[in-house]
Amino acid sequence: MQPQADSTGAGPSTRVQGFAPVAARDARILVLGSMPGVASLRQARYYAHPRNAFWPIAAQVLGFDPAADYARRLQALQDGGVALWDVLWACERPGSLDADIRVDALVPNDFIAFFAAHPRLVRVCFNGAKAASLYRRHVLPRLPQRSLQYVDLPSTSPAHAAASFEKKLAVWREALTAPA
Repeated sequence: MQPQADSTGAGPSTRVQGFAPVAARDARILVLGSMPGVASLRQARYYAHPRNAFWPIAAQVLGFDPAADYARRLQALQDGGVALWDVLWACERPGSLDADIRVDALVPNDFIAFFAAHPRLVRVCFNGAKAASLYRRHVLPRLPQRSLQYVDLPSTSPAHAAASFEKKLAVWREALTAPA
């Protein structure tokens, strides 16, 4: 992460770049975040913040150990038909908060190529409101018509504690249940 001058005068901004997707070719569900947070970027791992509820929720839904090593957790997602990615390939954002993403400096991922390479996808789940709004504003208008179900989910981020773990788990369980 490289600090850069922020033209808004609000202080330094940091240009960040996300990760490659984790997806088996036969994935049926795609979970999208907005952009990895600082802890994830430092560790080069999706949802690395220890208080993020993503891995405990996915583990309960898909039946794997949330403490398993990272490679095993990624494999468990793929075995469950779940792909993982972010809406943004790059952006400028100080810190980890989605609210701080500079709209004038964001670059969406290449969803046209991704969807072409993963033709069995039927559902896109958004991990939080910012991922959903970024996708709908910066990605969806550029996509060719494709029948996909979109599901807005409560964020698993520790910054979004409005819903209890149990409530999040119930909603996420329904969303991550692979459609037939």
